[in-house]
Amino acid sequence: MKIYLDLLFLLNFGFDFIIIMTTSIVLKRKSKLRRIILGSIVGALSIFFLFLSLNSISLFLLKVFVSILMLLISFGYHDLRYMFINFIYLYFISIILGGFLYYLNVSFSYEQVGLVFFHDGFSINYILLIFLSPLVLYFYVKQNKDRKNIYNNIYDVCILFKGKTYNYKGFLDSGNNLVDPYTHKPIIIVYDNRLSGNILVPISSIDNSSMMRCFKADVFINHIKVNCLVGISTKKINIDGVSCLINNRLEHLVNVNR
Repeated sequence: MKIYLDLLFLLNFGFDFIIIMTTSIVLKRKSKLRRIILGSIVGALSIFFLFLSLNSISLFLLKVFVSILMLLISFGYHDLRYMFINFIYLYFISIILGGFLYYLNVSFSYEQVGLVFFHDGFSINYILLIFLSPLVLYFYVKQNKDRKNIYNNIYDVCILFKGKTYNYKGFLDSGNNLVDPYTHKPIIIVYDNRLSGNILVPISSIDNSSMMRCFKADVFINHIKVNCLVGISTKKINIDGVSCLINNRLEHLVNVNR
């Protein structure tokens, strides 16, 4: 039986691209298309590992290494938690798509060689890749968007300050209701060592009171300009991929385009 390596590579590339793109959409990772394509190419090259004389453990570890490399290329590295979440979702989405293909294989295919399924001499994988796989993952992404979770509250934040542009992933924090007592403007909180503030605003919590350095800037959340102050946090924000906490008072503004 003939196996065309070029078609097998393109098929694997297509599946990897769909899986990485779905991961990016679900987790709202800000990644350029060329990085996702490059990550998919690296993943597609792993198909040739099947032709090496490797035991099952070595093959599994090699696939895990390639998966990590795909994620680093596609989304970069922020911290271990960020990487772990990306890894879990990548495999979770792969299982969904793989289970879908397995079901069709059992139902319609009489012969299987590796990842290529044949029925009456014609591979159904190409039909699945072009039509059915994106459709299945579309409904999966839609279901995740409709369900309220942490990633539904992540927004693109752009701050223009002293002639420079700073871009962040911002989380709409229901616990952030900070307001400047003098101007009555809401305050968004940013963790970035490059910034400095010249306005001191008193803040308080249950067991502590202090002063936060803030500054005025042009702030855009999902391309919508908002009237607020920017506060500088001295502690890293413990949400993967997030470096900005959006004030809860801005929720009605930033949800306009959703």
